[in-house]
Amino acid sequence: MNPTLSRNALFYPFHLCAPRTLETLLTHYRSIHFRDYMALRLTPLMGTMAYQDRMGDDHPTLVTAGRLVQGYHVSGPLDSAATAAIDRDLDDPSWRALFHEALRSDRRFQRGLFDLAHAMRIGQALMPGPAVLLRLLEPNRADSPCTVALVQSLAGPTLTLDEVYGFEYGLALLKTAAAQVYTIRLAQEHDLLAVTDSHSHFALLSHTLAREGLDLANEYVGMATGHQAPHHTLGSHG
Repeated sequence: MNPTLSRNALFYPFHLCAPRTLETLLTHYRSIHFRDYMALRLTPLMGTMAYQDRMGDDHPTLVTAGRLVQGYHVSGPLDSAATAAIDRDLDDPSWRALFHEALRSDRRFQRGLFDLAHAMRIGQALMPGPAVLLRLLEPNRADSPCTVALVQSLAGPTLTLDEVYGFEYGLALLKTAAAQVYTIRLAQEHDLLAVTDSHSHFALLSHTLAREGLDLANEYVGMATGHQAPHHTLGSHG
């Protein structure tokens, strides 16, 4: 390890990163911290699925050496402070515009929220991924009111088709903002700087930090070309 490295970083927003990203992080930071998979419990009967894989599964020597730190729990129901923080993002027109543009133009951002390469179940029907994306990208969604409570109210089995799309978009907003909440909490609690290889997530978190007046270091490490990021998401339906 480079003896000049002194900073400890929290990778966000996912619980895994690409091998090339990990190599880059190890050259810049003394230790890299990873959350566990984020499985949100929206209502007593509805939540997102959890996956048990961790970065350390493939890098046990890095865990033993203290270069890779994991095991930060970010699952379960949202507490009142998290709900309020998410609602502030969802009520912020600039944050919403950044989110919608990322969903429109950033393929990796899309893949972190939806598996559009395959058919998606929308209500009772299986729809082609591209057709689903077109509905999700309708311009009015960028400024349609959305809150945690509204998404929770739509987390039921008897929805119209329009309500299903509204729920899918709202859930994507909620998961993105919730990941930010846990990034900020963990970084502050453990004195870590936040680092990502997703420019869209970097822009969203930077905006939130500026709006909230939070003094938290946030850094972007670009993905090297020729190395595909792992296909993982911020949450799947369960």
